[in-house]
Amino acid sequence: MMIMKELKLLFVAFLLFLSVGNAKAQCTFHNTAFKSGEFLAYNLYYNWKFVWVKAGTASMSTVQSKYKGHPAYRCSLITRGNSKVDDFFVLRDTLLCYNTLELAPLYFRKGAREGKRYTVDEVFYSYSGGNCHVNQQRYWGDDGHVDKEKHTYQECVFDMMSIFLRARSFVPDKWKKGNVVKFPIVDGRNNTPAQIRFDGKLNIKADNGHKYRCLRLAYMELEDGKYKRIVDFVSVQFRPNNIKI
Repeated sequence: MMIMKELKLLFVAFLLFLSVGNAKAQCTFHNTAFKSGEFLAYNLYYNWKFVWVKAGTASMSTVQSKYKGHPAYRCSLITRGNSKVDDFFVLRDTLLCYNTLELAPLYFRKGAREGKRYTVDEVFYSYSGGNCHVNQQRYWGDDGHVDKEKHTYQECVFDMMSIFLRARSFVPDKWKKGNVVKFPIVDGRNNTPAQIRFDGKLNIKADNGHKYRCLRLAYMELEDGKYKRIVDFVSVQFRPNNIKI
């Protein structure tokens, strides 16, 4: 009798393990684009009446670390605007995320100063029962109050950092202009339908003087029933290391 009870307990534990594993597995993605120890520096440009004006700089680092004792990628991004655009908007963002080594989101934080407003968004991910669970919170620097949300989704959800890591491993070989990849984006308060749209290929002369054949991509979010272009970015692949930026 005791043996049967122990077997039942083991069976239940095994099913629970499979459930947790499957929930996290469905949100994973094979990384082919980057390795631990990567550091990238970007120049940011703002399109002002058809003229591209340098708006600031960004630096991004990705290292293998640990999150709650488990191996994970730790990715951080710091953006800084310059004096040319400070009169229009103040850009002072610090972003951090942890993903599993299979690129399932674990944690996201964004500290943002936009004009005189300062906010900190956090998203905590967990996986069980075949679902994705998120705890979201936003801290408001002006009065110190915190908004909190808790949701469970049957689909995978992402933050802006984790989807950027994932997008670098997309395989666009058969994409045609206008191809879209849709996904939900979460922050400290919201869950917003979003998409990355492929706008074709183009040659770009970089700040180092070299020309690169790039993919032009548009990140868009659903607003008032229509997808609104939030930011344009380009992707270039460096062979033979297969590194995509």
